Amino acid sequence: MTAAPKLPHQRPELPDFWDKRFREAVIPWRAPGVGPELVAWVKERAPGRALVPGCGHGEEAAFLARTGWEVTALDFSQEAVAVARATLGDWSGQLVCDDFFTFTPPGPFDLVVERAFLCALPRRVWADYGPRMARLIRPGGHLVGWFFQGDEPKGPPFGLAPDQLESLLGPAFRQREQLPSQSPVPLFGTGETWQVWERLED
Repeated sequence: MTAAPKLPHQRPELPDFWDKRFREAVIPWRAPGVGPELVAWVKERAPGRALVPGCGHGEEAAFLARTGWEVTALDFSQEAVAVARATLGDWSGQLVCDDFFTFTPPGPFDLVVERAFLCALPRRVWADYGPRMARLIRPGGHLVGWFFQGDEPKGPPFGLAPDQLESLLGPAFRQREQLPSQSPVPLFGTGETWQVWERLED
């Protein structure tokens, strides 16, 4: 017997899936505030242009804006954007409702901050993640954040296999740092790591 096709709110690659979860406040992947790793990393660098994809509540975007970064917070869920707008209030950045894979920024970013974004995407679209990051980040810029490792067949969250992120990002990036998360999302337990990747010259 053929399984019934999934409805839009059952497919995590579609906004409907996330609209339903934000509307019902079922958000177990929410991080407990801005992680200390990001705070320390930003403290050592001059501000530039930053992107926070899958921004959710917007805590990381708000933090970056407060420290002088020109921030674009991005989410394709209208409900998530509404929640982020309440968090961000009157801030200096841009809050955009659009698709990470298709939106057109005015130029490349110095920094992209990842938190519970890649693991929210079905594995079948992961092949596009690295090339997209390479287009969005200028040479010398960085992809930093927390990445979830796990082997659960169903998700979200969809966990990475060890060393899989290196394969996804390809030759455009080089890993500069990897540490266990100091403030993991409770849902992820010990499977979350803080990583820093530098965008190499083309």
